[in-house]
Amino acid sequence: MSGFKKFLMRGNLVELAVAVVVGATFSGLIQALVQDLITPLIAAVTGGKQPDFSSYKFTVNGAVFKYGDFINHLLTFLIVAAVVYWLVVLPMTRFLNLFDTKKEATEKKCPECLSDIPVDARRCAFCTVELSAVPAAEKPPA
Repeated sequence: MSGFKKFLMRGNLVELAVAVVVGATFSGLIQALVQDLITPLIAAVTGGKQPDFSSYKFTVNGAVFKYGDFINHLLTFLIVAAVVYWLVVLPMTRFLNLFDTKKEATEKKCPECLSDIPVDARRCAFCTVELSAVPAAEKPPA
């Protein structure tokens, strides 16, 4: 029983539970944003009618293929993906890049082929040009 208690109290499990709850809540937020703001905006641009393909279907030997419902779900997915990218991923990436500028350089450009090579390299691994040795006084601070 103590092993099970240890398993439940591990930090990773608690972090995962928090991530699932926050993710589910965030999903609801994004769905509401798309349903209540983005989709009506698209309807306003396309003439005041929200696109609905759910009635599109065809039948083969008595089997009904509701491809219109699939198109609705596909469009919803694409709109949600675009909203998440433009309103969450891009701003967060830009925000994180602000703090990334203070990272020390571990690579430099080869003067011949412009490939990224390690700072301490004496020869380019791509074009094999011999690089001039950089004196210790001129090396960037570590």
